Amino acid sequence: MSLIKDKINSENLPKHVAIIMDGNGRWAKTRGEERTFGHKNAINAVRNAINACNEIDIPYLTLYTFSSENWSRPADEVSTLMNLLVETLLLEAEEIFSKGLRMHVIGNLEKLPLLVREQLERVVELTKENTKGNLVLAISYGSQNEIVEAVKNISSDVKEGKVDIENIDEKLFESYLYTKDFPPVDLLIRTSGEIRISNFLLWQIAYAELQFLNVLWPDFTKDIFFQCIVDYQNKERRYGLTGDQINAQ
Repeated sequence: MSLIKDKINSENLPKHVAIIMDGNGRWAKTRGEERTFGHKNAINAVRNAINACNEIDIPYLTLYTFSSENWSRPADEVSTLMNLLVETLLLEAEEIFSKGLRMHVIGNLEKLPLLVREQLERVVELTKENTKGNLVLAISYGSQNEIVEAVKNISSDVKEGKVDIENIDEKLFESYLYTKDFPPVDLLIRTSGEIRISNFLLWQIAYAELQFLNVLWPDFTKDIFFQCIVDYQNKERRYGLTGDQINAQ
């Protein structure tokens, strides 16, 4: 039993946690290995994050699995990441299903190799009736591109008379994003000690709490996740209001 988990208030949980899983390469380098060694040893950290969310009933977890910028990495590393993604989906599909989780995928999936797309589609289809929680994989994903595509699609619908320009507001704009069916992000976690967002869910984290951890991703544990939730619960989320206004509600 985790003592840290016992500190969590089940009445004040984030609905949506997003994680930038960073530090695989540096983790491998400290062990005298190639970067790909770090990616292969990061799977257990992914399981820890998923299981921790599942244990305390957080309904949405989004993992930054592969960014649109990652395509520029060395070809052998990209190939390893794609192969590892397929292998992981093959191994973990039944586990994800048995936990009652529904898997979603967001990003420019057309750029992915056919085998990767097929495996992703297989798990999405396998889990589509599940209701225990939602695992969202951001793959070939870039937030700026997502926003630009949303603008293009809204402009097209305005031109075709489907949308009145006077009716464009935040709610309508959100309906054109990949994440239109998900709640906004309440908590964003980034590992590795880097303090930046890296083009991840820029619109969706407008009022998220941000936590930057000095932990390399392969070392991420359930207790680290639970501590992030405790720290989140110790924050006062004001959404532009004053503390007195929040307390008066």
